Amino acid sequence: MIAYLEGTLFKKEEDRILLLVQQVGYEIFLPAVVLEALKEKEAGTPLALHVYYYQTERQPRPVLIGFHAEKEKEFFQMFLTVEDIGPVKAAKAFTQPVSEIARLIEAGDVKGLSTLKGIGKRTAQKIVATLGGKAERFLDFAVTKEDKTVAASEVYAKDLIPVVIHVMTDQLGYKAMEAEKLIHSALKRCPEISSPEDLLEEILRGNMPGGSNGR
Repeated sequence: MIAYLEGTLFKKEEDRILLLVQQVGYEIFLPAVVLEALKEKEAGTPLALHVYYYQTERQPRPVLIGFHAEKEKEFFQMFLTVEDIGPVKAAKAFTQPVSEIARLIEAGDVKGLSTLKGIGKRTAQKIVATLGGKAERFLDFAVTKEDKTVAASEVYAKDLIPVVIHVMTDQLGYKAMEAEKLIHSALKRCPEISSPEDLLEEILRGNMPGGSNGR
C-alpha cells in the first residue's frame, strides 16, 4: 500500500497530477484545496505528498489521493466514516481548508456544509450526526506556506542529507538523531540550500552561541 510519495511534478490536470518518482509516474487525485496550493508550481518542482490509497473489488484500479500533511489525510479518513461518502466524493468535497470544514461540523452548520462540492442537505446532516464532537482537534489545523516549502526542500535535499549526516557523526561527533534534527531545522530556515557545503554551513551557523539553535 502506498502511503507517502516524494518526487517531482510532471504534469497537472484539472483534478489530478502526475508525480514522477524514480522514473515511475503516479496519477494522484488532489482535493481542490491541495491543488490550489500547487497552481503556481511548474513541471520539475520537487513535491512530497501523504497518500490515501483506495482499491476494492468494485474499484479494482487503485486510486491515489494526495495531501500536503498527515493531519489532512487523517481528517479525510474520518470524513469517509460518514455513510454514502466514498474517497472520490470526499476529495471533491474538500473545497475548503480542513479547519473550516471542521468548524462547520462542530457548529452543526448544515447549510454551510451543503456548499461543499457534491454535498447536499441530507449528506450534510449525516456529516453533522456522524462527526459532531469528533472534529474539534482539527479546528486550529492549517497547512502553512512554510510547511509546503519544507516538504519540497527536503525532497530536493534528500541526496544531501546522508552526506551531511556522515560528516556530522563521523567528523564532528554529533549523534545521528541530533544531526537529523539540526539538518531539518536548517532546511526549514533556508529551503533554497542546494549543496552539502551550504547545508553544513547553515547548520553550524544556527548552532553557534546566539544562533537560533545555539546550545
